Amino acid sequence: MAQRKGRNTGTGRTLEDLILPVLERNGYTYLTQVNIGQRLGGRRHVVDIVARHKETGRTLLISLKWQQTSGTAEQKVPFEAMCLAEAILQGKGRFHAAYIVLGGDGWSLRDFFTGGGLDRHLKFADLVDVVTLEQFIAKANRQEL
Repeated sequence: MAQRKGRNTGTGRTLEDLILPVLERNGYTYLTQVNIGQRLGGRRHVVDIVARHKETGRTLLISLKWQQTSGTAEQKVPFEAMCLAEAILQGKGRFHAAYIVLGGDGWSLRDFFTGGGLDRHLKFADLVDVVTLEQFIAKANRQEL
């Protein structure tokens, strides 16, 4: 299942390059830049990584967000969480969970997002986990994805 397609951003590719070996070492196969259907509002939804555990068959949607300096990536996190939750709900069992992985040190809302700050605003917050790169790697290494 490991397949890679091109990305437009060097920083996004760097984050992907850090995550993919961790997934491989922990029993996952993956596809990158996968069209999983439509986002809320009808546009195409391309997710950075779809990972499937070889033994359990558990399939994850993984969205990578890099924020090196202050910018607009923070504004995109809530909408991405909503779209990923919708993909799981509409996927009829194809996807089991989703992660938004925050990389880089330019996040002013990192603690808010990774501390569950979106939970009270999203009905299906239990389907999408917002984590730092380090938290994601630790979860993968502990087989907790």
